[in-house]
Amino acid sequence: MVVGGPTTVLDLGGLRVVSDPTFDAPGPHGYLTKTEGPAVDAGQLGPVDLVLVSHDNHPDNLDASGRALALAAPLLLTTGSGAGRLGGPAVGLAPWTSHTVARPDGGELTVTAVPAVHGPEDGERDADGFVNCEVIGFVLSGPGLPVVYLTGDNASIRTVAEIAQRVPAVDAVVLHAGAARVASKFRDRPLTMDSIRAAAAAAIIGAGVVIPAHYDGWAHFSEGRDDLARAFDQAGLAGGLRLTDHGDWTPFGQ
Repeated sequence: MVVGGPTTVLDLGGLRVVSDPTFDAPGPHGYLTKTEGPAVDAGQLGPVDLVLVSHDNHPDNLDASGRALALAAPLLLTTGSGAGRLGGPAVGLAPWTSHTVARPDGGELTVTAVPAVHGPEDGERDADGFVNCEVIGFVLSGPGLPVVYLTGDNASIRTVAEIAQRVPAVDAVVLHAGAARVASKFRDRPLTMDSIRAAAAAAIIGAGVVIPAHYDGWAHFSEGRDDLARAFDQAGLAGGLRLTDHGDWTPFGQ
C-alpha cells in the first residue's frame, strides 16, 4: 500500500514494514513544499515491526511525523551515516549487506541493502563519493515470500542493471519515480527516475508487479500518474503496472 509520497506499507510473513515514512500535513519543509497529506494516518497502521529509510537527509523521505514513527519501531534500517544521525533503533547497512528479522510465522525476512544514485550519473559527488547524498534501496526476501525490491530515490539505470544481475528473481518492485527536480541541483536534471526510465527499469528488473511511488504529493515532482501510465503503455509494460489509489492494498500476486 502506497500511503503517499515515498511511503509504502508492506505485510510480509506476518511483519508490517513501512518504507520512507512521511506523515506530516501539507506545507513548506525548507526548500521543498508538500502538497498532499498521507492517505492513511500513522496511527491507523497499527504496530509496525520494521521501518526502512532510504535516506534521512531530505524531508520528502523522512519528515517529523515519519521520524517519530521510525524511532518508535523496534528496528529501523537505513544508511550508515543515517543510522549515526538517527540513533535509537537504527542500524546502518552498506550496499550488499543484509540484516535478518525473525517472522511471527517462524521464518525469517532478509533485508539486503542495494545501491542507489540520487541524481545524474555524472553529478558532482561529495567527499564520500555520493551524488546528492548517501541513499540505499532494499531487497526483501525469505522462504515462502515474494522477493520485493524497493528502489529508494534512484535515478540510475546502470544501478538497476547491476541489481538485476545480482538479484535475478524479483517478484515485485516499489519504484520511486516522478522525475524530482530542484533548480539549484545538477542543472535541474532529474534526481529520481522520469517515467520513461521507470519503465526501462521495470523491464530490466523483470518483476511481474510494479508499484510506483514518490511521484506526487510534493511540488518538486515534474511527472505524475498520467506520465507513468503513458510510458508503461508505450513500452508494452502496462500489464504489470499497479497505479492504485493511495491507501489501497495491492496484492503482489495480482
